[in-house]
Amino acid sequence: MSAEGEAAAGFGEAVNMTAKELERWLETEESRSVGQKDGGGESTGHASGRRIVDLLRTNRSDLTEQDYAHMRKVSGYVHRHLAQRPSGDVTDTRWRYSLMNWGHDPLK
Repeated sequence: MSAEGEAAAGFGEAVNMTAKELERWLETEESRSVGQKDGGGESTGHASGRRIVDLLRTNRSDLTEQDYAHMRKVSGYVHRHLAQRPSGDVTDTRWRYSLMNWGHDPLK
């Protein structure tokens, strides 16, 4: 499998929300309340979520090397974050909200 194919496959495994679901989520206060913010602006995860929506809507033949690089970043983040799952009910946790900003709902 090519490097692009591997990136796309990892991204497909990591991202389990549709573009529409992610777009709706990114409009919520919960989505905006989590993540690292540089200078008080938008968090890294929230910005990534907007980029993921674009990637989900882009034809594979139109993807660039930067797109594939972001897909690898998303896949890595989701896998690292899943390994840090807190115990108990995660429904209303910052942990879940952060993952959802990156396109993965652990309750799906």
